[in-house]
Amino acid sequence: MTVAVYLPSEEKTHWWVEMLQGLLPGWDIASIEDIKDRAAVKHAVVWRPRPGDLATFPHLEVIVSIGAGIDHVLADPELPADVPIIRTVGDDLTQRMREYVALHVLRHHRDMPRQLQAQAEKDWHAIVVPVAPNRTVGVMGLGNLGAAAAETLSGLGFATRGWSKSEKTIQGVETYAGAGTLDAFLSGCEILVNLLPLTDATTGILKADLFGKLAPGACVINCARGGHLVDDDLLAALKSGHIKQATLDVFHIEPLPTDHPFWDHPAITVTPHVASQIDAATGGRLIAANLKSFAETGTCPDMADAARGY
Repeated sequence: MTVAVYLPSEEKTHWWVEMLQGLLPGWDIASIEDIKDRAAVKHAVVWRPRPGDLATFPHLEVIVSIGAGIDHVLADPELPADVPIIRTVGDDLTQRMREYVALHVLRHHRDMPRQLQAQAEKDWHAIVVPVAPNRTVGVMGLGNLGAAAAETLSGLGFATRGWSKSEKTIQGVETYAGAGTLDAFLSGCEILVNLLPLTDATTGILKADLFGKLAPGACVINCARGGHLVDDDLLAALKSGHIKQATLDVFHIEPLPTDHPFWDHPAITVTPHVASQIDAATGGRLIAANLKSFAETGTCPDMADAARGY
C-alpha cells in the first residue's frame, strides 16, 4: 500500500510520514515530493493540498483529511472526481472543542475582557452579569462538534439553542432546522457560536444582516472556518456597538497576517486555529485505523459526504 502525505510545512510532512510508517508497518508511506511511482499511490493523507497534486495519482482510491473539515480538499479545482474522502474525527477532538467553546462562552458571559481591563487600570470594578439560565447562547451547526458543544453549554446551565440544516434532537437544547428558522434562532441570541461546515451555502454567513438579528451587545465566537466570516462586517458591527466582543479561531488567511486589524482590536480575541487542534499522536492513530478499515472493507466510520461538503 502506497500512501502520499502532504502538509504545507515540509517539516510537519516528514514528521507525519515517520509516524504513519510506524503505525502502518508494511505500507509505503512517503511525502508527495518523494513519490517516484505516482501510479502506485492509492491513498493520500493531506492538509490543504496544493491544487493539482492529487490529480497526479491515476489510481487514487481515497483521500484522508488531517482534520474534521474537508473544505480544504474540495477547494482543489482539479480534485479527482468520485474519490471518497475520510475525515479525521474522534473523542479527543470533540473534547477539545467542548473545552474551547465553554471557555470562550464563559469569558464573554462573565465579561472577562472588561474585567482584565479593569485590572490593568487598577479599577476595583465589580461586573454583574445574569446567571447562565438567563443568558441565551446559540450554536450554529449541530454535527459531531456542534452537538457536543451545545450539550456542554446546556450542562453549564445556559439557555442553549442550536441551528442546523436538518432536524436534530439534543437533550436540553432548543433546536431549529432549515433556512426558514434562522431568523427565529438568531432573535434574542446573546452569544453566537459558529460550528457550521464551510459550503457554498454557508460561506460568508457571518455578515452584517446576520449580526443585526442578534441581541444588541451580542458576542460572536467563530471556531469553524474563516470563510464563514465577512471581516469588514464584523469590524463595522463592533464599531457600532451592536456586537460587543468576538473570539476568532479561524481566518481567511492563516497564519493571520501581522497587519490585519483583528490583531490589535480591543474587542477581538484571536487564537491560532487551536479550538479543536488535532494532536499528531491521536490523529495518527485515527488515520491509521481508518486507512486499515478502508483497505479491508472499502469504507470506515468517518467517511465524508463530498456532495454536502462535510
